[in-house]
Amino acid sequence: MSSGDITLTAQKREVLGKKVKALRGKGQTPAVVHEKGKDSIYIVIPSLDFTKVYAAAGKHHAIKLDVDGKKYTTIIKEVVNAPAGSVVLHTVFQAIKENEVVTAEIPLRLVGEIPAEKASLLVLKSLDHVTVEALPKDLIDAVELDASSLEEVGDKLHVSDIKLPSTIVIKTDPEQVIATVEMPKDQIAEADAALAEQQAAEGGEGEESAEGEESASEGEKPSDEASSEEAKQ
Repeated sequence: MSSGDITLTAQKREVLGKKVKALRGKGQTPAVVHEKGKDSIYIVIPSLDFTKVYAAAGKHHAIKLDVDGKKYTTIIKEVVNAPAGSVVLHTVFQAIKENEVVTAEIPLRLVGEIPAEKASLLVLKSLDHVTVEALPKDLIDAVELDASSLEEVGDKLHVSDIKLPSTIVIKTDPEQVIATVEMPKDQIAEADAALAEQQAAEGGEGEESAEGEESASEGEKPSDEASSEEAKQ
């Protein structure tokens, strides 16, 4: 299913509140369609159909929604999952107009060869999508960010590093960190152990040096005593 022809068929529902649990048991997903200036429309969708559409559209592609024969151009705004598992409890669609700017969440992908990973360092990704504003036709499948600059521990990528066409405006904080290079825990443990061993070795050398100086000092005492006796004579 391509992003250019995503369609979904739904039916209006009268069942509301806690009673929608029975719908889920029958393989149906309860949802609602919000449209600016109009009453919300409560609908139900075959769960398998919704799963396929959500995989294709995410929260960043328009969906042609047919509700009892009436057509809506929509975008998914929210998907509520069960606390445990992937069962969708509820979905919110937003009716949109194709000639008006919409707000959407676009997946974020790191691309290119990452030197830090080749050096056995850890690249922690802290952001998996960015919020943007654009016309529905200008929304893209994913935001791709070149990660080849991630080389050493402490290197970071920020939202401000993303380059997109002027038709797409990023709304996520530009200072938000996307990825950070860190040292793996096992390497940290090895480094700490090596440092402790080095410090212990340096401490041992210091003690030996102090003992040597003390012995030399004791060896000089007899000559001092002899000089004193000579002076008395």
